[in-house]
Amino acid sequence: MSIRITRRHALALPAALTAGTAARAQAPWSPGRPVTLVVPYPAGGPTDVLARLVAGELARDLNSPVVVENIAGGGGAIGSRRVAIGPADGTSIMLASNQTHATNISLLPDGGGYDPVRDFAPIAGMADLQHILVVRPDLPVGSVAELLALARAEPGKLTCASTGQGSASHLTLELFRTQTGVDMVHVPYRGSSPMLNDLLGGHVQLSFATTPTVLTQVQSGKLRALAVASPNRSPHLPNLPTLAEAGVQGVEADAWFALFAPAAVPPAALARLRELTLAAMEREPVRARTTEVGMTVHVRPAEAMASFLREDIARWAEVIRTANVKPE
Repeated sequence: MSIRITRRHALALPAALTAGTAARAQAPWSPGRPVTLVVPYPAGGPTDVLARLVAGELARDLNSPVVVENIAGGGGAIGSRRVAIGPADGTSIMLASNQTHATNISLLPDGGGYDPVRDFAPIAGMADLQHILVVRPDLPVGSVAELLALARAEPGKLTCASTGQGSASHLTLELFRTQTGVDMVHVPYRGSSPMLNDLLGGHVQLSFATTPTVLTQVQSGKLRALAVASPNRSPHLPNLPTLAEAGVQGVEADAWFALFAPAAVPPAALARLRELTLAAMEREPVRARTTEVGMTVHVRPAEAMASFLREDIARWAEVIRTANVKPE
């Protein structure tokens, strides 16, 4: 059977081919295989909840599996390195934090083996963890001003617990000491659980602790909250002043979480991941669950996240240098 191609058909062929090419070029990026979302911390806790929330939304929107993989160790550096040198096609992304992408570069030898700016492209900022200044109820202070007065009257006697040398809670303390000039003893612990146990047990007197760590104890009266080290009040403790409101300026130390991809990811993949992550963080179930686990939703588009990251790296580098903080 012969097919007759008329002049009209022949003239239409280039246009049809061009239209088909344009349609393919404009089609949204699709991963083609499962996406791995690396969480550089152990499973469980608010960090993991946030990652799995967003993974579920991305999987639905991409019509492709998004698998959360916990790769803990090295203060988040092991998982970060894995993503930095991994596939740069959009199928390997990570939940980054202020530790992995703002302080490790100044704390760890060789920055942990990666550069948070050179080796990564921001997708979007998603949420913050606020640090609350808490004291034991038997400490005779009811405000930040009274705490400062006590610390100045008895220099070097108050003990402040943190979740580890170089941790966010430790660096918040160092920033507080720099801004106020008070002398307090830093007592590092290996994580929030042993720190909280000793704080409740009376072995240490105060701490800058994240909201999920101490919220229940504050609400029950087992700990007294004096202020939040954040530019904004806590949605969980709305009557609690910020440190700035309490008279201490410049101690804004929210821990933050954001999605990042390897720097060489193609623009189409990066644009799609950015679009879908921003959309996911605007959905009410995601926002509600994020708040429920003690975080505050703080969405930063990629450009804003990139600018903030550079500022945060410089800010904490100065704190680490001034306080001579060394990793464990």
